[in-house]
Amino acid sequence: MRQEHDYSLKAHNTFGIEARCKRFIEFENVDELRQVINDIGNERRQGEPMLLLGGGSNLLLTGHFNGTVLHSAIKGHEATTTPDGILLRCGSGEVWDDIVDLCVKNHWHGMENLSLIPGEVGASAVQNIGAYGAEAKDIIYKVEAIDLATGEPRQIANEECEYAYRYSKFKGEWRNRYIITHVTYRLSNTFSPQLDYGNIRSELQRQGVDNPTAQQLREVIISIRNAKLPDPKQEGNAGSFFMNPVVERSVYEHLAAQYEGMPHYDVDDRHVKIPAGWMIDQCGWKGKTMGKAGVHDKQALVLVNRGGATGQDILDLCNAIRKDVHQRFGIDIHPEVNIV
Repeated sequence: MRQEHDYSLKAHNTFGIEARCKRFIEFENVDELRQVINDIGNERRQGEPMLLLGGGSNLLLTGHFNGTVLHSAIKGHEATTTPDGILLRCGSGEVWDDIVDLCVKNHWHGMENLSLIPGEVGASAVQNIGAYGAEAKDIIYKVEAIDLATGEPRQIANEECEYAYRYSKFKGEWRNRYIITHVTYRLSNTFSPQLDYGNIRSELQRQGVDNPTAQQLREVIISIRNAKLPDPKQEGNAGSFFMNPVVERSVYEHLAAQYEGMPHYDVDDRHVKIPAGWMIDQCGWKGKTMGKAGVHDKQALVLVNRGGATGQDILDLCNAIRKDVHQRFGIDIHPEVNIV
């Protein structure tokens, strides 16, 4: 177990924001976590705030955190063969893309479109991470967690998590109630590629690939993401900052009549998803800078730290963009990033 006081979180958030916490605790197994819960019980009962931190790739720190930050360093993975495929149990501290790479190399299928999403395994179950037509909820079998109130373990089935677009009960009703220790994914021995989202198929065709292997699909996803998203080591960011809004079909049709070629994705018969990045671009924000914060010049969905930005700088930019999008389109866009 590792414990630090007055600790800098700059290396623990991909925006590269300088913020400090009162105490930082990193645990490597379930026994250490249960000890931590017991040790910090008094402080929690007295109202000291607590933050569960993963890879920090979906986090905006707007100031110093006067409380305890907990981070899982639980590693390891174990695969079990079933009649339906593979159940892969992973420690919550594993790097997500390392697990995707492992699965592709072992011909365990279902994660390919989620390649290169930053963060750790535990966050996949909290955030319901998703990209290119796939979401973590489609492959999560169960989640193992420790109840912060009692220190007791619990196994939580996929259905109990009430997954939705970038949402789970861990973000809502269960916020700060559980700490995830392991996630088990249900994977297939059969490769059924999802190619019809974004420009996956066109990029494959550009490379002369008609029937990609899982490895080829992963490589294409990685190349697309690298072309659109800045490296956090070069320019601090948290990937897609905003969620794509889902609106009534009538709202989309009204806007589409005004904006020819307005992109969209059908959700169901009544609802349509409109790319937030497209609306932000239409408002003229792509590539713009406000103070030390800015909008990426290749993907308007991404807010960046131009160098030395504070969390408040990023938040001010976020609010300015939201205001402009609402004034132009009458649609509220909401951050995907957790703001603390």
